[in-house]
Amino acid sequence: MSEPGKAELRSRIRARLAALDPASRSVESGRIRERLKDLDAWRVAQTVLLFSPLRDEPDLWPLVDEALVSGRRLALPVFDAASGTYAARQIIHPEHDLVSGRFGVREPGPGCPPVSLAALDLIVLPGLAFTKEGSRLGRGGGFYDRLLQASPAVRCGVGRDEQLLVHLPTEPHDVQLDFVLTPSCTHRCHGLPD
Repeated sequence: MSEPGKAELRSRIRARLAALDPASRSVESGRIRERLKDLDAWRVAQTVLLFSPLRDEPDLWPLVDEALVSGRRLALPVFDAASGTYAARQIIHPEHDLVSGRFGVREPGPGCPPVSLAALDLIVLPGLAFTKEGSRLGRGGGFYDRLLQASPAVRCGVGRDEQLLVHLPTEPHDVQLDFVLTPSCTHRCHGLPD
């Protein structure tokens, strides 16, 4: 019996996520935020890329204010239609800086300053599935893979425990993560220290 391809896995995982209790998302998101704050990579990062969550993704949004108050430079992905890729833009005042982007996700508006991907210290990103070894299955399109390839930042994937799989099909363009955080565990990939 052959292993499922990425499209089939995406369909299965979306169905699994839709069946999960939405009320548990808040508690699980809080646990993931605490795990992230425990990482040295978070504590020392001066420039961080977070994300605006979809309904089935961990909600790390409370870390936005915390990052800004601590003096970090905070960026979010913004879709660049001309190149078909994500870029990073800095947010300073979340209540004023955000607009609804192409995929219906909050992203920095055109007046927000660009942030070089090479300047990022830490990228925190969602996915549909992960492995303990740092493989990630995105929603399709390879947008985050292209962003990750352009940055030397520490890469940290976040998801629910149900999104952690033993194996994922990978392709040469798939970028490995350094950490995968779930509500119950911190997985250090590639032997990285915390």
